[in-house]
Amino acid sequence: MKHFALALALVSGFAFGAETWTIDDTHSTARFKVKHLLVTNVSGEVGGVQGAFTVDGDDLTKMTIDAKADMRTINTNNKKRDEHLRADDFFSAKKHAWTTFKSKSVKKEGSKYLITGDLTLRGVTKEVTLESEGLTPAVKDPWGSLRRGFTGTTKINRKDYGVSFNKTLDNGGAVVGDEVTVEIEAELKTDAPKEAKSEKKS
Repeated sequence: MKHFALALALVSGFAFGAETWTIDDTHSTARFKVKHLLVTNVSGEVGGVQGAFTVDGDDLTKMTIDAKADMRTINTNNKKRDEHLRADDFFSAKKHAWTTFKSKSVKKEGSKYLITGDLTLRGVTKEVTLESEGLTPAVKDPWGSLRRGFTGTTKINRKDYGVSFNKTLDNGGAVVGDEVTVEIEAELKTDAPKEAKSEKKS
């Protein structure tokens, strides 16, 4: 009976009203990938991902996202390159430490969700659309909180955000490509419903 009551409390916690899910920055990251010398991709990641998702029941088209990532943490596993990326030639991380995304609408197409919002990078704001499969089902962690996962991807042109530094190759190509693939991996958490906590103590 106790197990049934706990399960009922967990389900009812999702069934009614909007809930706020906080991004767990220790288990979340923003990754990027860009062409180098037109022959291979260089990948990196940005940590310090913070923010929250607001979810209204099972209808993810009502979901909102307000998130940011710390550009001072940029990491491509090459110290010299990372320092250059943080400098004014690229992301100017001292002046513009945070890249932010704030959703404006969510539309479902087939099994995918298209999340349109404003991406602010290096002080420039442009509208982008994240493609996602939505949120994973909630699970309870060992400490009594609930967890869900989110993955969203988009492509941007870095020059749209004032990141225009480059060098031209002898064949006319560029050292660094303009198109950047961005992927956000976020682990979300929220406190367990009060009913579940009370049942656990009894």
